[in-house]
Amino acid sequence: MPLVTSKEIFNKAYDGKYAIGAFNVNNMEIIQGIVDAAKEEKSPLILQVSAGARKYAKPAYLKKLVEAAIMDTDLPIVLHLDHGEDFEICKQCIDDGFTSVMIDASHHPFEENIEITKRVVEYAHARGVVVEAELGRLAGIEDAVNVSEKDATFTDPNQAVEFVKRTGVDSLAIAIGTSHGAYKFKGEPNLDYERLEKITQLLDGFPLVLHGASTVLPEFVELCNTYGGNIPGAKGVPEEMLRRAASFGVCKINIDTDLRLAMTAAIRKSLTEDPKNFDPRKYLGAGREAIKSMVRHKIANVLGSSNTI
Repeated sequence: MPLVTSKEIFNKAYDGKYAIGAFNVNNMEIIQGIVDAAKEEKSPLILQVSAGARKYAKPAYLKKLVEAAIMDTDLPIVLHLDHGEDFEICKQCIDDGFTSVMIDASHHPFEENIEITKRVVEYAHARGVVVEAELGRLAGIEDAVNVSEKDATFTDPNQAVEFVKRTGVDSLAIAIGTSHGAYKFKGEPNLDYERLEKITQLLDGFPLVLHGASTVLPEFVELCNTYGGNIPGAKGVPEEMLRRAASFGVCKINIDTDLRLAMTAAIRKSLTEDPKNFDPRKYLGAGREAIKSMVRHKIANVLGSSNTI
């Protein structure tokens, strides 16, 4: 099976009131853990590549690893650019064979965001590629994304309608209270479901996206800290909140921090328990298994996309 776009899987997700996991990938073990989990759960996947991943692993390596994953699993997989900062990076990824790109011009004024997004949409659609954009700004830090709390803004529902209509974008990342990184909430977690429901009503049938949606699973934070880590006070989006969001038209939920925590916790534990070990296959293998287990849990119990292919 070749790489697919998100159109068909988003349509099924919207009607079925579940979400597709969009998992950030950086190396072979992360990809293997994710796709092995999805194969066992019979779930479609979005594997997404950030600017940091492109710099770390190089685009050619990541593309071939994803192609290998398709050969190994025959899963419907979308290869997606996460947070493309300008037209040129989106164009490069489209030309390199990505089936989906995100143009993130949310830091620009509304009209400029529309102009930049529309240019990417026109180039992508002419080549059979779908486009995600963002309206509103999430707080937090992740790879090249760094937005302070005072600069974060929630998505205006009426602006969202105008934005989608004028750009022709295929999906829209909205800001309703999630944030990037491992420290999402200082107090009690809270998502603006009233705003989400309003956007869903105004954009009936249109797929929405949640960024910054890792749960920051406590067991992995505890494992990291137990085996030499220092991640105090990390807090993510409770899983029940994500399931509820999927019932309001959220078809894509981004997960990155949970992958990092799962892998790091398993590697720390492996090296601490066997300090004589210097075989990367052993400790990276432990990390891969932790990712697989965590992703299976997400697909089955949070996203709801099990047995949909």
